[in-house]
Amino acid sequence: MIAFTAAEIADITNGRLAAEPGITPASVVTDSREATAGSLYVAKPGENADGHDFVGAAFDRGAVLALVEREVADAAGTDYPAVVVEDAVLAMGALAAEAVRRIRASRAAAGAAFTVVGITGSAGKTTTKDLLAGIFTAAGAEGATVAPQGSYNGEIGVPLTVFKADFDTRYLVIEMGATGIGHIQYLADMVRPEIGVVLGVGSAHAGEFGGVENIAVAKGELVEALPAAGTAVLNLDDSRVAAMATRTRARVLGYTSRAATTGQDSTIQTDVAQSDVVRAADVELNADGHPEFELYLPADVTDGKAEQGPTRHHVAAKLIGAHHMANLLAAAAAAHAAGIPGAQIAASLSAQTAASRWRMERTERPDGVTVINDAYNANPESMRAALRTLAELGRGRRTWAVLGAMLELGPDSIREHMAVGTQVVRLNISRLVVVGREARSLYVSAVNEGSWGDECVFAETADEAYELLKAELQPGDLVLFKSSNGIGLRHLGDRIALPPHATQDSPERPAEGTAATATEGSAQL
Repeated sequence: MIAFTAAEIADITNGRLAAEPGITPASVVTDSREATAGSLYVAKPGENADGHDFVGAAFDRGAVLALVEREVADAAGTDYPAVVVEDAVLAMGALAAEAVRRIRASRAAAGAAFTVVGITGSAGKTTTKDLLAGIFTAAGAEGATVAPQGSYNGEIGVPLTVFKADFDTRYLVIEMGATGIGHIQYLADMVRPEIGVVLGVGSAHAGEFGGVENIAVAKGELVEALPAAGTAVLNLDDSRVAAMATRTRARVLGYTSRAATTGQDSTIQTDVAQSDVVRAADVELNADGHPEFELYLPADVTDGKAEQGPTRHHVAAKLIGAHHMANLLAAAAAAHAAGIPGAQIAASLSAQTAASRWRMERTERPDGVTVINDAYNANPESMRAALRTLAELGRGRRTWAVLGAMLELGPDSIREHMAVGTQVVRLNISRLVVVGREARSLYVSAVNEGSWGDECVFAETADEAYELLKAELQPGDLVLFKSSNGIGLRHLGDRIALPPHATQDSPERPAEGTAATATEGSAQL
C-alpha cells in the first residue's frame, strides 16, 4: 500500500482531521473482522448495518485510524482517531485515485513502466481478469501484478484493489462492474486505465438499467475514458461492443472467436482493421471439455521492430467449456496490447486453471460423480453456455442440471427463464432440478416442452434439492449447478461436491455495511 499520513488523508478526501497528523496506516479494510495492526478502517453505512457500529471492534484488532462520517467514541467517551468526511465511500475513491497517481508518477520518474487495465462486460469479467493477471504475473520481471480479490469490481472493491498496489507494481488489473450509467466512468476516472477491455453487453440487469441499450452506454464509458495512446480491446462478436470503436480516441484491438466456435464466415463487419484483430482457429474441445486452438495475434514488436504478419501460437487451455474462448481471447488481446510476447501469452493461457471459485469449478467425487459448480452468477447468455457445456461433456453419462433463478432481468424475466427450460429439454439433459419460486417458470417451460415424470423436479428450497440429489445421484453422473449469486446455489453445489464436514477454502460471510446476501461486486454487471 502507498503510505498516507492521517494529515494527507484528510487533505486528499477534504476531510476533517481528528487524530494525530503523523499516523500512517499500513492497510485499508472495510470489515472490522479483517483489521490488523496498523489498519485504516473505513466505516461505511449500509442497508442492513452501519460500519460506525464496528469502529471499536476494528481498533480492538489493531486499527490505528478510521475514515468516518461521524465521530465515534469508546466506552470512556474518548473519540477514536479518525478523519471525518461527508461520504466514506467517495473518500475511499479519492484516496485510491491519489494512490494510482503517485505510483504512476514515481515509476515514470524512475523510467519504469506502469500499466492499468480496466475490464468490464456483462459476463466473464472475473475469469478474464484472472487469466490476464496470470499472464502478467508469469511475465513479471519488471514488477508485481495486482488484481482484484474474487469479483471486487465496484466503488468499494476497486479502491480496495488499488490499496494492494505500491511503487513496485508493474501491472494493475481492475475489474469494473456497474449498476447504472455513470458507474464505469467513476471507476475509470479513479484509476485512469491505459487499456480497456469490453467483453459483452448482455441482458442481465436490463431491468435495473432500463434496457440493454443503456447497458451498452454504461459499458462504453470505459473506452471513452481511455487516452489517445491507450488501447480499447473490443469483442467483435458482440455488435454493441464492436460499435464502441467509434466512441474512443484510443487504438482499437478487436478479438473474435466467431468462425472458430460457430463455423460462421470469418469476415468481420466492423471498422476495425483486420491487422488489429486477435483470432482463434481450429478450436477443439478435448474429452474433459478443455478448448485447444491456434491463437493468431497481430505482429509482435521485438527490439522496437514489428514482425511481418500475424503470429501463430498453440493454446491448450485448462478451463472448461467452449464459452471460455471469448475470455481467453480477451485476455490474450489485452496482454498483447500491453506488450507481452505471443509465446508467453500462449504458454500462460495453457498453464492456468480457474483461479476464482464457482466458475465452472469441477470436482470429481470419490464415488464417480462429477460436479460442475458454475453458480457464482448467471444471466441468459452464461446459462445457455453452461448448459451446452453440460451436454457436450455428458455424452454417454447421465446429466443433471440444478438451476436457480437469474435475477434482475426486468420484464424479460419470465420469457428468459422459459427459454432456458426449453433449452434443457432440447439438449437432452437427463434430469432437471429447478430450485426456488423465482425460477418456477423455467420448470413449467421444461414440462411443457415434454420433460415428464422424474425427469424434471421442482424444489422449493436448496435443502429439499439437497435431499433429492443425495438420494438419487449415482456413480458416473455429471451435475451442473447454476444460478444468480443471490440465489446461493453455489453453496448447494459445495454441499454435493464436498464430503460432509469439509471446510471451504474461501467461505463467504456478509460484509459490514452491506446487505447480508451480497458480496462485493455480486450485483455489479
